[in-house]
Amino acid sequence: MGNKKTVSVLGLGRMGNALAKALVGQGYEVTVWNRTPKTVPNTRSVATLEEAFKSDVVVTCLSTYDVQQPLLTNEIKTLVNLTSGTPEQARATAQWAKTNGVEYVDGVIMAVPQQIGTPQAKIFFGGSENHHVLQAFGEPVYVGEDAGLAALYDLALLGLMWATFGGYLQAVALMGSEGIAPQRFTPMAMSWLNEMSTLLPEMGEETQTRQYETEVSALDINVAGLRMLTEANREQGLDTTIPQALHDLFERAQRNGHGAHSIASVIEEIRK
Repeated sequence: MGNKKTVSVLGLGRMGNALAKALVGQGYEVTVWNRTPKTVPNTRSVATLEEAFKSDVVVTCLSTYDVQQPLLTNEIKTLVNLTSGTPEQARATAQWAKTNGVEYVDGVIMAVPQQIGTPQAKIFFGGSENHHVLQAFGEPVYVGEDAGLAALYDLALLGLMWATFGGYLQAVALMGSEGIAPQRFTPMAMSWLNEMSTLLPEMGEETQTRQYETEVSALDINVAGLRMLTEANREQGLDTTIPQALHDLFERAQRNGHGAHSIASVIEEIRK
């Protein structure tokens, strides 16, 4: 053990189970608690929260903040919250911790359970910079004193992932409507996405300066393209929710004076 502190893990779903195992693997003395009794090898399973709160550090990985909040008391010394939620929920919990004299670390896990304990797992965290426990789970990435920032990064990156996956599935369905298999199309999609990702730094800069002049691809052209994409999906008998939503967003920016501007100008509609 050396100087390592005792740790309790609350919540033993797939992720909580992986967290407890990673802590054991790093030599921590681990106590686990779950609403319905579960066990993890080489840990001490307790029936009450009072027993769990005797540890130096309490790690929570529960389904929601609504489930978590009623469980918390000022008996906790250090709370490492890895329950997913919104920035405001994280900030409210940080305020509760401050009021009750509890050291607070708010984190999000950018990994699947199978990656916990490996360098592939990134743990974004804010609030207290005390992250010795987080090192057992992967690579800790401190994002600042604001306890809500980790959740903000989490949701922003997940939003990007979900949008990408949604676009990919729409494209696979469109190609599949003519019998073209994903195995044939996906390598082209991967190459295309890699090329498009190189445009993000310039686009991000445009959103900061709000200078949207372009000689490359004006919004007018993209609105027309999205109209064609939506119609093509409809003609092929597919759902058009995704392309129609993008068309409507881009068209709104076009109507508000950005037709000759770059795609980055669409952020002005999103900011509203």
